[in-house]
Amino acid sequence: MNAPFNPSRTGHREPFVAFVCDEATAEALRPIAVELGWSPEKVNKGGLRNAVQTLSVSASPNVLFVDLSESGDPLNDINALAEVCEPGTIVIASGQVNDVRLYRDLVASGIHDYLLKPLNPDALRDTFAQAQAALNAPKLAEQGSDVPHCAVAVIGTRGGCGASTIATSLAWLLSDKHARTTALLDLDVHFGTGALALDLEPGRGLTDAIENPSRIDGLFIERAMVKASERLAVLSAEAPINAPVLTDGAAFYQLQEEMRGAYECTVVDLPRNMLVNHPHLITDVQVAVLVTELTLAAARDAIRILSWFKSNAPQTQVIIVANKVQPQAVLEISRKDFEGSIERKIDLLIPFEQKFAAQAAKLGKPLAEAGKSAKSLAPLTDLATRITVITDSGERDDKAAPAKGSKGSSLFDKIKVKMPSKAKK
Repeated sequence: MNAPFNPSRTGHREPFVAFVCDEATAEALRPIAVELGWSPEKVNKGGLRNAVQTLSVSASPNVLFVDLSESGDPLNDINALAEVCEPGTIVIASGQVNDVRLYRDLVASGIHDYLLKPLNPDALRDTFAQAQAALNAPKLAEQGSDVPHCAVAVIGTRGGCGASTIATSLAWLLSDKHARTTALLDLDVHFGTGALALDLEPGRGLTDAIENPSRIDGLFIERAMVKASERLAVLSAEAPINAPVLTDGAAFYQLQEEMRGAYECTVVDLPRNMLVNHPHLITDVQVAVLVTELTLAAARDAIRILSWFKSNAPQTQVIIVANKVQPQAVLEISRKDFEGSIERKIDLLIPFEQKFAAQAAKLGKPLAEAGKSAKSLAPLTDLATRITVITDSGERDDKAAPAKGSKGSSLFDKIKVKMPSKAKK
């Protein structure tokens, strides 16, 4: 499980311990334990309550079996068990409640599997075999890599400019086209779309991490991340909107730290208000992708965010991506005027492709995947390539020279918007 590491209780770890509620479950477990070379005497009575009491004063086993039959609130009780388990313990639970949502919530909280009673011997053998394989398997954090970790934050200047779409596409491109294990961390806890865009259930991993930061470790990441493909996993949430998130940001930072050890790339979909509330989240980010639209409000906020990065995170390279770019005739601000106002060039322009955007939403795929045959969306591929070049080399790639803008003191002075003839009067 995912409890804080306590060195005083790690002197000796049993290979297997079980806590069951009835004799029938105990009789089902004992012969399987003998087959696997485990002591049948390690099958104890008392269920989950006895497990919590016992493990609070003794070392956790490698494999722990707990019976939830007498638990009134299995999910909260499993979380209480996590507080007394050492990191690395594989927990297998059983119970009488046949509910898919409960199963998903339990797995998301960190258990290995949930078995329905009465126990089937073959199902027990398979589950224990998988647990042993998981114990012996090399962790992602232990795998060597020839390239440094790639940490990217994607931030929108305004709501609705498509930052989450860019983040999801970027994560997919890094995992698929660049063959790197990639974690997508969506920090919009109430309205995140990271899992939704990949046609996945978000799970409870992110909300559990916020509620219990002490539980965050390598095994928690392994259990909480929802896999989208062999190389891509996402941590997102759809927290109830009547439940405010009260956090100092420590959980978010710790999640980034654990992902850094478990994945080759981390893409953080970072709501812009977090720059104000949790500026430390940018500390180890090499590249920030600032997604914007060509509007007056977006220009104003791009100026403010660029200034923030200059003062608070000069080590982070900012790439500006203009998204949903429409024909010049319908633009609120031209590219030239926008660049003049922010006093630097836009690095990449991605046109507004309603057809591919709708197709991506219907198929539950990233925009980059749904529109991979479209030449107009090639800038997304260029963005992923550019980021890997920057992070692999460890050097800045300041190709975007400052744009020649007006020297007026206000934003309206810098942006020369052509007014209609009637307005000139």
